[in-house]
Amino acid sequence: MKKSIFFVTAILIAVTSCTLDKTDYESEISTIVTEHFEYSEVVSFNKNDYQISIEALNGTFYKGFNDFRLKIINTQTNESLNTSEVTFLPVITNYNGNNSSCPHRYNLDYNSTEEYYSGYAVFTSYSTDSENWKLHLSFTDNDQIYTIAEEIIVEEQINMNLNMTTFTGSDGEQYFIALIAPQKPRIAENELVAGIYRYDQPSDEAGTFPDPSQFSYSEVSDYTLLLDPRMPEPSMGNHSSPNNEDLLQDDDGLYHGIVNYTMTGNWTLNFRMQNQYGEILKGTEVSTEFTPGIEGTRSDLHIDILF
Repeated sequence: MKKSIFFVTAILIAVTSCTLDKTDYESEISTIVTEHFEYSEVVSFNKNDYQISIEALNGTFYKGFNDFRLKIINTQTNESLNTSEVTFLPVITNYNGNNSSCPHRYNLDYNSTEEYYSGYAVFTSYSTDSENWKLHLSFTDNDQIYTIAEEIIVEEQINMNLNMTTFTGSDGEQYFIALIAPQKPRIAENELVAGIYRYDQPSDEAGTFPDPSQFSYSEVSDYTLLLDPRMPEPSMGNHSSPNNEDLLQDDDGLYHGIVNYTMTGNWTLNFRMQNQYGEILKGTEVSTEFTPGIEGTRSDLHIDILF
């Protein structure tokens, strides 16, 4: 019996050693993850007697979820504009001249305490030589409407804990899931926060560009994001963890759950997205078997993270 146990153990060690030789996971795991808490200016521009500035975390727009603050100052009076309806529409143009957008808050909310307009954008790609993002803004003062179109730079998101994915559900709708927190997970039970959005198919033909009805997105309500986190690399054998909680929508419109990371490394968040009627719109169950030496199978709805 002891010989049999020793033989099996030896095989597992050999398989794991071979796997580690072929895959440089150590270089990935050594990636330094920086948390950002401070808002600073991303872009600033003028329109007549007004200065418009936009702040975001780390002073950068990234691919994925971006919370931002927009301020409008009357340069003649040096006062903040606080009575306006402000609209925000990001549009990306590719090398063929085709235009599209991304999940965003079109009508911005005003924070009277801090004197800024708040919004978000889930940029689906970063800026390249062939794909350029432009912000289309409007605001009103003294019954006059001002419109602005300014190019912006969207950077690649290097923090895999803030990854996103886009897909078509079984209902034919286009969905987007963007991770928002934690920026830097711990070996512990972490609050997992994500946004779920849907593209609103236009019901009418396009009007004058940029027609916001052609670039409309909704925050998905009352869905459930079923969660099964696993370490898919062969050396981890499809390892999971206890005490995880599915993501449910909270009062802030975002989806909150718990993910328990028991060690650092490569993790996959396997999801199944369930609508308010209990129907699975995307995602497959993954095996719970321990499979050392074999890469774990991912759900067809998943996001890879690393910490």
